[in-house]
Amino acid sequence: MTGAAAPPLAGLTILDLSRVLSGPYCSMLAADMGARVIKIEHPTRGDDTRAWGPPFQQGESAYYLSVNRNKESVALDFQAPEGRALLDALVAKSDVVIENFRPGALDRLGLDYATLAARQPAVILVSVSGFGQTGPRRREGGYDAVAQAEGGLMSVTGHPDGPAVRLGVAIADIAAGMFAFQGLLLALIARGTTGRGQHVDVSLLDSVAALLTYQASSFLATGESPARAGNRHLTIAPYDTFECADGVLVLAVGNDQLWRRSAAALGAPDLAADERFLTNAGRVVHYAELRKRLAALIRTRPVAGLIETLRAAGVPCGEVRSVGQALSDPQIIAREMIATIDHPALGPFRTLGIPVKLSATPGAVRLPPPRLGEHTRAVLRNDLGMEEARLADLEARGVVRGLR
Repeated sequence: MTGAAAPPLAGLTILDLSRVLSGPYCSMLAADMGARVIKIEHPTRGDDTRAWGPPFQQGESAYYLSVNRNKESVALDFQAPEGRALLDALVAKSDVVIENFRPGALDRLGLDYATLAARQPAVILVSVSGFGQTGPRRREGGYDAVAQAEGGLMSVTGHPDGPAVRLGVAIADIAAGMFAFQGLLLALIARGTTGRGQHVDVSLLDSVAALLTYQASSFLATGESPARAGNRHLTIAPYDTFECADGVLVLAVGNDQLWRRSAAALGAPDLAADERFLTNAGRVVHYAELRKRLAALIRTRPVAGLIETLRAAGVPCGEVRSVGQALSDPQIIAREMIATIDHPALGPFRTLGIPVKLSATPGAVRLPPPRLGEHTRAVLRNDLGMEEARLADLEARGVVRGLR
C-alpha cells in the first residue's frame, strides 16, 4: 500500500529455531507483519520440510515454500562449539526466540528460558510442543495426526457410519502456530509495561482442545461425547451438503427467517408451513424427514442455477469446490489472497496472501522463502561483524553454510 506506515512488528528481531509447520507458521505470521525473522537451519539438511514431496519446484519443496516467506535463512550447526557461540551471539541481538523442540531438549543445550532470561531479561521464548512444557506427557513428541486423534477432533470428523477422519490440513500444527503468535504478541504487550520477557508455552494438544469449543461444551453439559455427523450441524438445520445434478451444494440456514426464504426459493412453501419445521429446534428434531424432502428438491437441479436463486433470496450457500477452483475465485483474487514475488531460483513465485488486512499499517509479502543458507554470509558479516577469512574457514569445516 503506497504511503502506508511501517508494519506493526517492524524493528522486532526473531530468531527462529523451529522447523516443519507449527513454529514456522508462527514466525511467518510475525514476518508478514514486519518482523525480521532469522531462520536457523542445519547446514546439510535444513528444515525437515525441504525434503518433503513431491511436489517440488526446481528442487524446492512446495510444502517448505508454503510457510517460510519473508524470512532469512542462516545455516549453522549449533551443536558444534563455534556454531553455538554464533547462535548465542544472535540470541543476544534478538527480541524473540521461537522453538518447537521436544521439551527438555533446550535445557540440555542451555537454551531454556531460565538460562536465556538470566542473561537477557527482556527476551521472549516461544515454545511449541506436542503436549506442553508441563504435565505427565510433556516429553512425548508432537505430531499433528496424533494431536487430532487424541484431542478428540477426529472423533467428530467424518460420517456417522464411517471411520474417524483427519482434517485435510494439519490443523493442530496450524492452530498451535496461530496461538503461539497470539502468545508472542501478548508477551510483547506485557514487556512494554514490565520491561521483561516471558516464556510462551503452546501445545498441539491444548490447541486442538481449544478448537472443540461447542463440541466440548456439549460434553461438559451432558457428559456425552458428540458423535460424528458428516457435513450436517447437530444444532442448526438445514446446515448440510446436498447432491445436485452436477455438483454439491452447501446450505447454511442459520435462523428461522432464512429457513422461510430457503423454502420459498426452492419452490416449496409447504415446507416452511409444516409445523414440524417452523423452528430451528423442530427442524433439528425432525431432520431426517427434512433432509429427505430437501434432497428430493435439490438433486436434479444444476448447482450454479440453484446457488444463484438462493443467493438472490439472501440465503447463505455455496458449492463444494476444489482447491484450484477456490484459489481462482475473483473474490480471493480481489482480496489479494494470491501474491506473486520473484524467487532467485523459481522466477515469479506464487504464494498465499495475508488474511489480516490492516488499514494503516498493513503487512506484506516482501521476501520469497529463502534457499538453505541464503543469508548466512550477510547475517554473520553484517550482524556479527565476522571477517571473510573466518567465515570461509567455518564454511570449509561445515560449521556454517552459505550461498555465494
